[in-house]
Amino acid sequence: MNILLVYPLHPTTFWSFKHALRFVSKKASYPPLGLLTVASMLPAEWNVRLVDMNVQHLRDDDLQWAECVFISAMSIQTTSVREIILRCKEFKKTIVAGGPLFTSDPESFNDVDYLVLDEAEVTLPLFLNDFQQNKARRIYRADHWAEIGSSPVPRWDLITKKQYASMNLQYSRGCPYDCEFCNITVLYGRKPRTKSSAQVIAELESLYKFGWRGSVFFVDDNFIGNKVRLKKEILPAIIHWMEEHKHPFKLSTEASVNLADDDELLSMMVRAGFDAVFVGIETPNEESLRECEKNHNRNRDLAASVKKLQASGLIVQGGFILGFDSDPESIFTRMVEFIQETRIVTAMVGLLNAPLGTRLYSRLKEEGRILRSMTGDNTDFSMNFIPAMAEKVLADGYQKVLKRLYTPKHYYRRVKNFLKEYQPPFYPRELSMKRKFSVTLTDISAFMRSVWRLGLIGKERFHYWRLLTWTLVHRPRLFPMAVTFSIYGFHFRKIIEM
Repeated sequence: MNILLVYPLHPTTFWSFKHALRFVSKKASYPPLGLLTVASMLPAEWNVRLVDMNVQHLRDDDLQWAECVFISAMSIQTTSVREIILRCKEFKKTIVAGGPLFTSDPESFNDVDYLVLDEAEVTLPLFLNDFQQNKARRIYRADHWAEIGSSPVPRWDLITKKQYASMNLQYSRGCPYDCEFCNITVLYGRKPRTKSSAQVIAELESLYKFGWRGSVFFVDDNFIGNKVRLKKEILPAIIHWMEEHKHPFKLSTEASVNLADDDELLSMMVRAGFDAVFVGIETPNEESLRECEKNHNRNRDLAASVKKLQASGLIVQGGFILGFDSDPESIFTRMVEFIQETRIVTAMVGLLNAPLGTRLYSRLKEEGRILRSMTGDNTDFSMNFIPAMAEKVLADGYQKVLKRLYTPKHYYRRVKNFLKEYQPPFYPRELSMKRKFSVTLTDISAFMRSVWRLGLIGKERFHYWRLLTWTLVHRPRLFPMAVTFSIYGFHFRKIIEM
């Protein structure tokens, strides 16, 4: 069979980095890891193509070639999904759909031929077996969690690596915590399930043989969900492999803030090559943390935890939420002060939304406060429920927070303060020298574009030149980072101006 895998268009958001990607001549941040993994699970004799609409157009020729179209998507891609389905119907193509969007809300997609929901390791083999015997059911659901030890290495050969800024890899699924607003435990459970060290190394090796050099993002929703296995098996294997291959990748991931409580784990992650981590901080307001049951963030000095992560050599990216029932009107000022104090350069502040299936959605529905399905974009000034705070006060306060964080004056000040204190991880001398002087043509091109767009015609040009001059004089080793953060700032500002 001819199978076409289609990944829908992701709209321009905070995390799309669309405006920043242009500086490095990339079209998307990451390839569609889920579909690439599904591709490895399809029968070997099938012909498979992938169209990632974030890097290429879905052409009529692609649809004419295909006998069956597989779609995977998140809620933020709903608009694009609807358009793809319409085009498939025009060409009379069989549609197979799965992934978080369809798993969370299958009733909204009656025009899809087959819904293969939950985790593909469980439901896809069942569907494929029935499909090949012409007796497939319309909906396949799992009654248990997948053993992801059976998950195959993704089909990297289906993508063009130069179109992406980073590659990605999944080590675990599930999170031991159960925050009221989060749907991760709904989709993947509370007991973290992990791959073996052999699997992780096989995936790193496959990326290395694919010719990739650069950033690799571990997409786990909480990388440290199983600390024991991480410290005993996974990180030692990654450390050994990275040292053996002379650190070809810069690693990043997502983790809970209590990573700061484990010195051994923190040290091992840095040794393994992790230099950035996204942390769901959510709010500096203790009552709001109690409300959403973000208990591992409570009763701690959040600022001190962030600074400890930064002191270890990790760049902390932070997630923040406004709109909790317990938020006082002072929350806007407190949040800005917290982010400026902790020097979190990449701080995503969004409005609270209630995903289907979460305890938050159930509670708000009982209270008669749910208005609509969420868009999946928590930075688009929309909420899918009636907030406790007056909507105008909340909207105005949110806008003020974004402007205060990302107008050039305040943003560049935060970057400079971060660079003053940041200490890059320690590496062996030979690796340190390599990292210090390895400059690619892409780096040079990005810098030259930043000079033109930010330094000559941009509204931030005064702040841009002042930051770069200061960095060259005081922290020359961090000059590439200063340029990168300047480009990020341009993207963030464009987002809040949309």
